[in-house]
Amino acid sequence: SQLPDPAIEDQGKDYIRPILNKYAAVCVRCPGYGTRTNTVILIDSEGRVTFTERNMINADVNQWKTSTYEFKLHA
Repeated sequence: SQLPDPAIEDQGKDYIRPILNKYAAVCVRCPGYGTRTNTVILIDSEGRVTFTERNMINADVNQWKTSTYEFKLHA
């Protein structure tokens, strides 16, 4: 199921990690090939953007680095 917009408004960074963990796109796992990055982009009605990306480290499914960037869109 999909989250309705009100469920993610004003939640900020503390809400992003559960989304990455629970609602990430399909993960592909094959020898030598697979999902290595998950990205979530949230944009609110005032143009504030939260971009969070989780990257696998050294092709180890148990090691991930998460980076978050926040900025405002120009009008």
